[in-house]
Amino acid sequence: MSVTPTLQHSVEQFLFRKAELCDDQSWDEYLDLFDANSVFHVPQWDSEHVYTTDPKRGMSLIYYANRTGLEDRVFRLRTGKSAASTPMPRTLHQITNVRIEAREDGTLEVKGNWATFYARQGIGEHFFGRVSYGLRPDGESWKITRKHVLLLNDTINAVLDFYHL
Repeated sequence: MSVTPTLQHSVEQFLFRKAELCDDQSWDEYLDLFDANSVFHVPQWDSEHVYTTDPKRGMSLIYYANRTGLEDRVFRLRTGKSAASTPMPRTLHQITNVRIEAREDGTLEVKGNWATFYARQGIGEHFFGRVSYGLRPDGESWKITRKHVLLLNDTINAVLDFYHL
């Protein structure tokens, strides 16, 4: 598989749709974008320019070994069992600089930059960073097999959850 303008467009539209579903809090459709065995990792910074690379050996801000972790978070949001997320913030995700590398096995390595603006109870904040995805073909679309988020904020003045990233 080669990276063509059609493939670039397809992947970008997939990522834009993922962002829209998260902003709309359409959790069932959002979760459906992730493969059952997908890994979701947000490493912690060890120093100014070094972050943890192995979530099983180092500290992480968020680590889900499979989609069940995301499903649990969504369950807690829906049932009000997440006091830190009540009320839910309004979010706006932006995705830029999408770069694609096709793998020999038909999967894709996708990298990009992102920013999320959010507002909760009159307070507005933002998170930003870099992201990489593993994507596998799924019919006319894609499934996320891995999401690795590198958060570039120096400080985090609010609760950090999957919907911020």
